[in-house]
Amino acid sequence: MNKTSKIKVLFRLLILVKPLSGFMILAVCLGTLGFLTAQFIPILGGYAVLYGLGYETGLKFETIVVLLVSFAIMRSIFRFLEQRTNHYIAFTLLAIIRDRVFKALRRICPAKLEGKDKGNLISLITSDVELLEVFYAHTISPIFIAIATETIMCIFIGQFHLILGCVALVSFVLVGVILPVIISKRSGSLGDELRSESGQLSAHMLESIRGIDEIQQYNYGQQRLKEITDKTNTLSFKQGALNRLTGTNMALANSIIWLSDIVMLIVSYYLYYSGKVSFEGFILPVIALMSSFGPVTALSALGTTIQSTVASGARVLSIIDEEPETEDIFGEEDISFDGAKAENVSFSYGNEEVLDNISVDINKNEIIGIVGPSGCGKSTLLKLFMRFWKTKSGQIRVSDKNIEQINTENLRDIESYMTQETQIFKDTIIGNIRIGKLDATDAEVAEACKKASIHDFIMTLPEGYNTEVGELGSTLSGGEKQRIGLARAFLHNAPFMLLDEPTSSLDSLNEAVILRALKEYSKDKTVLLVSHRQSTMCIADRTLSIETLQ
Repeated sequence: MNKTSKIKVLFRLLILVKPLSGFMILAVCLGTLGFLTAQFIPILGGYAVLYGLGYETGLKFETIVVLLVSFAIMRSIFRFLEQRTNHYIAFTLLAIIRDRVFKALRRICPAKLEGKDKGNLISLITSDVELLEVFYAHTISPIFIAIATETIMCIFIGQFHLILGCVALVSFVLVGVILPVIISKRSGSLGDELRSESGQLSAHMLESIRGIDEIQQYNYGQQRLKEITDKTNTLSFKQGALNRLTGTNMALANSIIWLSDIVMLIVSYYLYYSGKVSFEGFILPVIALMSSFGPVTALSALGTTIQSTVASGARVLSIIDEEPETEDIFGEEDISFDGAKAENVSFSYGNEEVLDNISVDINKNEIIGIVGPSGCGKSTLLKLFMRFWKTKSGQIRVSDKNIEQINTENLRDIESYMTQETQIFKDTIIGNIRIGKLDATDAEVAEACKKASIHDFIMTLPEGYNTEVGELGSTLSGGEKQRIGLARAFLHNAPFMLLDEPTSSLDSLNEAVILRALKEYSKDKTVLLVSHRQSTMCIADRTLSIETLQ
């Protein structure tokens, strides 16, 4: 990522703070007051020493004591309130960002998510978003706090002599500005690489967990373990490089602070020896400088942390900015289903052409079977009717209306789509089936399950429909998952059903039961049925080969 891109990412992250700008200003004020009260405690101690030595400081000893106690108490209060406010800002913004990320994922799916690495997405949604907390809670306000605090300290030190104020200013700039810039340049693209490697490792681990049965069956464990170890070592190497930079940064910052204190001591002593400042002007500037590096020390760490922040921000924003394959449609007049058709439709995935000038008429209340070899575009045709993808050329029409002019919600109501692989969520069986119709009654769910030939199986379970299923339906067989998918489709009760291999995981007995239910259920439905099984096609009124349609 080049410098211009990094600045754009930071600018966009800053824009998100706008709704909470009032809280940000409050955090800066509280933080500034907190640091100032802390920094003036040793300065007041210096005044007390001068008072004890008999120097006239303009402050009574009782006043100094009261101020010391007050500043100690206020320091704690201001620090607590500043941290509370900053973290309120951070976690509120993280909630907003997560909401925008999930809305973006909803917007770009399913087309744009098919080729994305799921493990990488999980890493982005979790760790990348969490890393932004550092930016919002420990980066933005500390920058302004440092500017405000150190400006006041430069003025305070400069009142004793202009040269002393300049020494303080140069010291603050070296630690809080120049050092972070140098370290940031040295880290280069390390932050980007670290976040990328982290995402790849997460993806690899997720894939390994999901494929653990195959890994064990084919004795692939050692090879897989080696791959995980290699990726872990790569990530550790990059993290180590970043940690070394962080250590170098801290060492340099402490060295600059130490040298600055020595320079201030020498310069103030010279001015005192030359008679240009009083003894007070010799002691207090040194104490003030030594106690005032806290805000800029926080900034010095930005040289390394900002790289990871920018990398995480860029990954999050890339998802938010992702353009969907199809936009949701609103504002059109709702329609009822009265047949569908594909007119001279062509489609390709990138440069790979799948459908070429295909046309098919689907009459109302009929079952049409679509057959053809694997990869010929049968499933793709169903996705085009669902408007998950846009046609390259030609039109998909429903009720003689271009699908691009039908409200998305309306289209989802009149179409019911069952994929080859049924997604099972970690929920109860009834919760998984009710996805087809969220307000369905228990009786409606049971009726749908009977049509899908899974009701009897569910009733044998200890808790029946309230039985919890494992992650990805791990407690269910492939056939049971598929029948749950069919139950969803039946429950949705749409007039146009698109079924992609609905019986591929079923035995002959269950297939026969479901086909009979489909035949009976579809008397007032239109069904577009894709299958490799000739036995499944026996219920079709017409069977079309995808190859002959092109």
